[in-house]
Amino acid sequence: MSARLSVVDEMFLRTHRGWGTPIVMQGLWRTDGRVDDATLESLIADLARGPLGRRVVRPRVPGARPRFEPSADAFPVEYAEIDAGAVLAWADEQASLPVDPERGPGWRLACARPAGGGTVLSLVCSHVIADARGLAAAIAVALRGGRPTYPGGGAGTVADVWDATRLARRVTEGTARAVAGLAVSGSRRAELRRFLHVSGKASPGTLCRSPVGAVLDLDADRWDAAADRAGGTPNSLFLSVAAEVARRDGETRPLTISVPMDLRGKSDAPDTANSVAMVEVLVSPRDTVADVRAASRAAFSAPAMTSPAGFPEEMLQLVPDRVAHALTGNPGERDVLCSNIGPLPDALATIGGHRATGIATRAVHPGVVTSRTRLSAYLSRFGGNYTLALESLDSPDRAAFHERAGVVLARHGLTARAW
Repeated sequence: MSARLSVVDEMFLRTHRGWGTPIVMQGLWRTDGRVDDATLESLIADLARGPLGRRVVRPRVPGARPRFEPSADAFPVEYAEIDAGAVLAWADEQASLPVDPERGPGWRLACARPAGGGTVLSLVCSHVIADARGLAAAIAVALRGGRPTYPGGGAGTVADVWDATRLARRVTEGTARAVAGLAVSGSRRAELRRFLHVSGKASPGTLCRSPVGAVLDLDADRWDAAADRAGGTPNSLFLSVAAEVARRDGETRPLTISVPMDLRGKSDAPDTANSVAMVEVLVSPRDTVADVRAASRAAFSAPAMTSPAGFPEEMLQLVPDRVAHALTGNPGERDVLCSNIGPLPDALATIGGHRATGIATRAVHPGVVTSRTRLSAYLSRFGGNYTLALESLDSPDRAAFHERAGVVLARHGLTARAW
């Protein structure tokens, strides 16, 4: 993991500063027993010393990228007694509490004790600090008692001058190649014109509402079997279900799904954050799960969404936030966002001697959100269950949203247990 922020890191940092749709990551963790206070105080200390324990520091030299530095600051654990049916409402409240990746702390842990027994934990962090996989890995590191190593260096004026010099060289050389490409390629000129025409403009389908959420547990074997019967994979079934939930009654046009593609290998350090690129998958009303599988395969073999016409994306790191936001808007916004987080670490199976009965990971947009993305969906697997976390800007209330999701799942022979 580099100590310097990547292009993607800085995109999320801009949203924290008010340029774009606000976003935080949230991990939710249910156990079958009452986790004691001492265990949680120990957990929060280990989290503060782990991958989440860092903040963004501005460079001293213009043109250098911001960098991460270790920070052991932490909010105290917040405790609450809640009704058994109020888990998701409580989780939404926790996701709306402020975290600050620059001044810190950039994360917070909270504990709820439902009236029916057990414990629910919420771990929220700024998307600058970690993505979903990184958040789960941070918990695993803390539970194992491990002490991750961080890259040295990166601090001081000399390091800033060196970073600014390298960044300026990359941008200059990349821009020169892109300009030369414009001179000989009509397709690149057309791509740049399309980009400039839509940059910073709201889509005609832009929504402005408070999100409505649902978290659903499904039997993993039944999900996999349903995907296999339909000629698809667990992931293509996920995209199909999300498109069906998002599609409005009578809507006939294809929906565009934005799919994050994880660029990390299995051997990469668990504290690596925001290592993703985006691809697009179009899903029409008549598409089967097998059709979505074919479209997904083609999308993942094609180049990911990136800066237009070959211009270096690092250009965004050399301009003010206002200009960068005007050029990019909210990158990756499409009709639907589908993020398949994959299997969660085995280390999350117990805490304080209590068995985990459910784990969900999701991205949350606190407050009133303005976005083209009408539905965001997150799928993770833990033990014998898949957990499907949904967030809609296009549903009147939670009850109606739950009903719609249940109807769609039933079409595929699936039933779910709502949190």
